[in-house]
Amino acid sequence: MAGKKGKKRSETCNCFPLSDEENVTSDLMDTTLNQRRPAGWRAIPFVLGNETFERLASYGLMANFMVYLQREYHMNQVEAATILNGWSAASNFAPVIGAYVSDAFMGKFWTIVLGSFSSLLGMMIMTLTALLPPLRPPPCADEDLQQGQCIPYNGAQLGVLMVSLCWLSIGTGGIKPCSIPFSVDQFDLTTEEGRKGNNSFYNLYYTTQTIVLLITQTVVVYIQNDISWALGFGIPTLCMIFAIVLFFVGTRIYVYIKPKGSVVAGVAQVFVAAYKKRRFYIPVDGVDGQFYDPPLTTSLLCVRELHLTTQYMSLNKAALVIDDEVNPDGSCKNPWMLCTIQQVEDVKCLLNIIPIWVTSILGFLAMNQQGTFTVSQALKMDLQFGSTIKIPAGSVGVITLIAIAVWLPFYDRVLVPALEKITKLEGGITVLQRIGVGNLFSILTMLVSGFIETKRRNSALSHGGPDGVAPMSVMWLTPQLILIGFAEIFSIVGLIEFYNKQFPEHMRSIGNSLIYLTFSLASYASNWIITIVNDVTGRSGSSWLSGDINTSKLDKFYFLIAGISLLDFVVFMFCARRYHYRGSVRIN
Repeated sequence: MAGKKGKKRSETCNCFPLSDEENVTSDLMDTTLNQRRPAGWRAIPFVLGNETFERLASYGLMANFMVYLQREYHMNQVEAATILNGWSAASNFAPVIGAYVSDAFMGKFWTIVLGSFSSLLGMMIMTLTALLPPLRPPPCADEDLQQGQCIPYNGAQLGVLMVSLCWLSIGTGGIKPCSIPFSVDQFDLTTEEGRKGNNSFYNLYYTTQTIVLLITQTVVVYIQNDISWALGFGIPTLCMIFAIVLFFVGTRIYVYIKPKGSVVAGVAQVFVAAYKKRRFYIPVDGVDGQFYDPPLTTSLLCVRELHLTTQYMSLNKAALVIDDEVNPDGSCKNPWMLCTIQQVEDVKCLLNIIPIWVTSILGFLAMNQQGTFTVSQALKMDLQFGSTIKIPAGSVGVITLIAIAVWLPFYDRVLVPALEKITKLEGGITVLQRIGVGNLFSILTMLVSGFIETKRRNSALSHGGPDGVAPMSVMWLTPQLILIGFAEIFSIVGLIEFYNKQFPEHMRSIGNSLIYLTFSLASYASNWIITIVNDVTGRSGSSWLSGDINTSKLDKFYFLIAGISLLDFVVFMFCARRYHYRGSVRIN
């Protein structure tokens, strides 16, 4: 009889095997099990500190990298952009590989360690390129650089640079997908304190990231441009060393979850077993023993025991017991022929997440535009702030970062508790509602951006000087920059929380890596839309995205993105209303 009480689930048949902590009984004080209670916030400074200093290092290294390639390696704009985009694409895809390695083989802790040392090695090599003259082309005057008369880089110099970027990508692949899931592992989700701490952690994480971006786009960029490239790279390298030391300081209080094999093979087992039993009929009477459901032991990290649902009914056949597929001890004979109910429901969870993930790609389009065309707008506006300060066009994005740094703590400490009293839900609203609000802010951002651009272009054409600069303060861009900050707070933080809560516990690293894959695909989608719009509108001789922003129709492009985002929001709402949560907690 399948699912006989008291029998331990077989590891050979467990598609989604339980971690060491998940196999611990409720007696947490049994020292013979060598287990720890999750330390909660006591462990977070070490994990989050490592992530914060790593981001300070990597962002500080790359914040001005385009300028470094052009000034020090004498690359033209196309060459520099190609290298930078290639590195960005590799760094956004690497977390997917790192997440798989973590969940299947190495575990989160050792994957973070490997990633940290890889990043450190890449940063040290990059710093050496700025310190040692033989590793880069000879210096060149600005006039010669503009005329293309400088001595170009050779193969060896480019090779050293590429080796540095490769190590940095490996480091990104190890750290980014694991740092948040590893932090979540440190909270005991069976307690109210642990769940509230976990909810607040996501907001704290994004707040620290925003502060890091503020520092790198101001202080670090200033050091690199006006003092020394070697010092500008050396400071992030020292930050990475400190990050590694800080991470190891907390090793005695961390909770570690060991991997138990390939989760990809486990997912495949469900589909294969369901396909092999496709000709069998699913019983409707629910008699005990017809579906394989061995008991779960008490979980330290609050693994949810799921019951068989009618969603994706054909997959239920994977858990259907036929003849003698179960051994006398309760284990299954062939994991490719029989899976547990928990395995089947976990696969259903993955299928439910896919539509939300796909809609989030287009939901990021507005954020991509604010990082590119907003700078072009700023270049044709009055950059003077007061009588003495001139704002660099590339630094207008700092307004978004300030908005995030101010609003996110207010949202977490003031607004969320107020919403919890009204909705009786932890977090005040569901994560999908939070993502939906972020999508609405994205649409609003594009509409406001379009209206502001219309006013800016009319001002430039009517009253602009010979250089095409409109007599209009760059601070007019503040509304759209603040709105996109709100969109990030709700959308990105919401997605981070969604993936870490809704993915099966042993696949959190893979879930977290989807954030970076979304960034990558959103960038490709944005480039694709820009190319199509430029080609289609250019046929009439007046492209919406021509080289001269004053004669282009950037406002119409913004309205187009708003329309695409609105359609995407409708699809998102359709998917969200049909999504089945793995579990949400109500407050009494």
